[in-house]
Amino acid sequence: MALETKQVLVTVKAYPNPSKKYGETVCVAGIDLKSNQWIRLFPIPFRDLDDDKKFKKYNLIEVKAEKARDDARHESYKVDSESIKIMEYYDTSDKWERRKKLVLPTSSNSFCEILSESKTNEKSLGMFKPCNVQFSFETTTQKDQEERDACYAQLNFYNKKKDTIEHIPFIFRYSFYCCGEPACMGHTLPIIDWEIGQSYRSWRWSYKDEATLLEKMKERWLAKMCSDKHDTYFFVGNWKRFRDKFLVLGVFYPPKT
Repeated sequence: MALETKQVLVTVKAYPNPSKKYGETVCVAGIDLKSNQWIRLFPIPFRDLDDDKKFKKYNLIEVKAEKARDDARHESYKVDSESIKIMEYYDTSDKWERRKKLVLPTSSNSFCEILSESKTNEKSLGMFKPCNVQFSFETTTQKDQEERDACYAQLNFYNKKKDTIEHIPFIFRYSFYCCGEPACMGHTLPIIDWEIGQSYRSWRWSYKDEATLLEKMKERWLAKMCSDKHDTYFFVGNWKRFRDKFLVLGVFYPPKT
C-alpha cells in the first residue's frame, strides 16, 4: 500500500510506553484535515526523533503514512516517522476557537454510543462530554514495573542504550456518567495522557509530600479541567487487542462562552 501524505492536528499524545516489538513508542492521535475524521499514528519513537520533529499537542503536522496492515481498527495508520514536518501550532489566544472548529464536530453523543459503535463498525477513537466526573488513583503493581523493566532490558540489549523513562507509580482514573443517557450505569477509565505523566514527574520535586502532590494532581485534572468554567470533553481510544477496553487519552476543556 502506498504512503499517503496527511495533515493531522495532534490532539492526543500518550505517555511513552516500551514495547518488545516496536521499542519505546508514543501513541498519537488527532484529526485528519482532509477527511475531518479521527486518525491514529503509530509507532512514533518520540524520544528518538530529531528536535525539529518533536511535536506537541495541537501542532498541525504533515506526515507520510499508510493504513496499518496488522491493526484492523480503521483509524490506525503506520507512520514514516522520518517524514514528520511541524506546520504550525493552534494556540488558545482566540479562546480555543480554531481548535473548537476542528475538534467539536468529531464529538459523539456519549461514551455509551462510542462503546456501541466500537462493536459494530470498529470505532476505536472518539470524544464525548462526560457528567458527574470524579478523579481517583491507585498504586501500580510490582508486575507492571517488572514488565516495563523487561522491555527496556531487551531494547538496551539489541539497540543503543536508552535511559528508561520514569515509571509513574500510580494509575490515574476518571469515573463519570454519560450526559443525556438515562440508562448509563457509569464508567471508570484509566488516563494515559502524556501531560498527566509529565505533571507527576515535574511536580514531585515541588511537592515532596506525596499526599500533597496527589491532591495537586486532583486539583488540576478535576477541579480545573472539569470545572463549571470549562466545556469539558474526553478523548478516548481502545486497546488493539481488547476492543471493549477504552482509556482516556486526553481532555479538551475550552472555556465556556
